[in-house]
Amino acid sequence: MKNEECQGTPPTVVGATQNAMRLDMLLPGWQHGANMSTRVYASSVSRAPSTNWWNGASALLLVLVFWGNGRLPVQGQTNPPAAVPLTNAATGPTIRLDYSSGKSLGNPVASFMYFVPLISPEPVTSVTSPGSTQVARVLSAKRKSTANSFVVTCDFEFAGDGTQQSVLDLEPNIRRHRRKLEAGGSTGRQLSTITVGGPGSGVVEVEGTISNKVETVSEVRLRFNARGKTSPIAIEICDVRYQEGEFRHVDEIIARVNSLTFNRKTDRPKMEVSVASVKKKNAGNSLWQNFKGSVVGMAVNLFIPPLTVEAVGHQAMLDFGQALASGARTFTFPSARKSN
Repeated sequence: MKNEECQGTPPTVVGATQNAMRLDMLLPGWQHGANMSTRVYASSVSRAPSTNWWNGASALLLVLVFWGNGRLPVQGQTNPPAAVPLTNAATGPTIRLDYSSGKSLGNPVASFMYFVPLISPEPVTSVTSPGSTQVARVLSAKRKSTANSFVVTCDFEFAGDGTQQSVLDLEPNIRRHRRKLEAGGSTGRQLSTITVGGPGSGVVEVEGTISNKVETVSEVRLRFNARGKTSPIAIEICDVRYQEGEFRHVDEIIARVNSLTFNRKTDRPKMEVSVASVKKKNAGNSLWQNFKGSVVGMAVNLFIPPLTVEAVGHQAMLDFGQALASGARTFTFPSARKSN
């Protein structure tokens, strides 16, 4: 095994009530598993969980399964600001891959998270909080390889204040169930938002194979809880009921996401999800509430199946991994046709 380390400017690559549902009703979902040269690109429980906890976990599982199969209605509008001027109106945003700690201007978080509307089976609205200073930066890329395989590990960060939110519109589902809701029924659990809140540290792990000197990315994993920091990625799940003359989000649950994984080996485009915690939105942030949330999160991770996602988004994430593996300075997402 030989080691080499280099610095420089890599070439540019542009790439394209289900509340009562039990955890044991879902089969265990996923497993994954990767001698090497090194190259670095750089610019320079005391109580048993209550039934409500497990109902929350079950609700999360149910929502993820339904969303992954295109059964949750979403609609909206996306306005991701470009980090680098776009050369083709038919493409999505272009993001910088500067591999520099603190020196890069970074990317709007909406641009970095543009894969969300790409993998969603329905349109998504992207909302950035007023006055947000949030940016996403790729800090470094470390490569290890053998004659037949490679692994690239890229550190990234979310810096600055503010939030970026991908909002799923529940109105179509409300319209379909209007009579049921007005009669006192509910929509069942719905995925309502995916939020990047505040700063955080992450890692993109890219694995691939080498055959006849051609590199092929086989897996891309985004970890949002690197360097001992809590993931800033949270998803919100709610029920919808008709109360006091209006439709309201009720029984809201927050799950904090640790990682997302895209694997080329699956027959259908799929994404694996792991969570850090699951708890009610109004549960507070006490030590006990956080402990309960983490217990439920561990249970959920045992049962979350891989989620079916849109093929264009799945391929975009593999292409993103290929750009990182080649040391590209920029990457351009394809256009999310279902966003407006």
